[in-house]
Amino acid sequence: MIRFYFHPTPNPAKVALFLEEANLEYELVPVDTSKGEQHLPAFRAVNPNGKVPAIIDSEGPGGVPARVFDSTAILLYLAEKTGRFMGAPQDKPELLSWLAFIASGLGPFSGQAVHFQYAAPEGNDYAVNRYRREIERHYEVLDQHLAGRQYLVGDSYTIADMATWGWLIRAPRVMKGTPDALAAYPHLKSWFERVDARPAAARAREVGKEHSFKKDLDEAARRALFPSNYPK
Repeated sequence: MIRFYFHPTPNPAKVALFLEEANLEYELVPVDTSKGEQHLPAFRAVNPNGKVPAIIDSEGPGGVPARVFDSTAILLYLAEKTGRFMGAPQDKPELLSWLAFIASGLGPFSGQAVHFQYAAPEGNDYAVNRYRREIERHYEVLDQHLAGRQYLVGDSYTIADMATWGWLIRAPRVMKGTPDALAAYPHLKSWFERVDARPAAARAREVGKEHSFKKDLDEAARRALFPSNYPK
């Protein structure tokens, strides 16, 4: 059994998609980050970094329970555990490269673009421009790579596609004020529509919907979400 620590944000969405694609049995554990539940000692024992997603696999290596945190680590762990969505053996270098591209570029820049467009005080025009331009550059890299391709790596659907999907579902929010966030990236848009049409993607979008997560970005939520902005 997989215990899946979840909040409805892009990185947990990637893991939700894998679990649904692989039909793995899992228990959802909501972590309301706007209430600061990610900072509680019980969760820090699962992820010392205090972020979602994280999992505990009751049947880890050698039959011993194992914790895994960080979405990329979880995707790699589950893919290796199940032997699925890793692509062909010769695709491994390309797979790792795109996972790193997403983890170190697309994801962080998307997150910062959202932060400075929606959560930061006014007067951060430089930061807004910086992160929006970087997201546009990352989208261009993906768009050019996907020309003539069905999937990111090799000829099959892999965890690289799942990892990218997790952030592309938020493209309308990342590209604030753009009516069609992916219109300028036709190959990326076609790829996204293809992945998003998968039945597992529809199920992944519904994960956690039965739980009422806090949505107000009040002072308590800001302190929970952005603790480094405040004195210890």
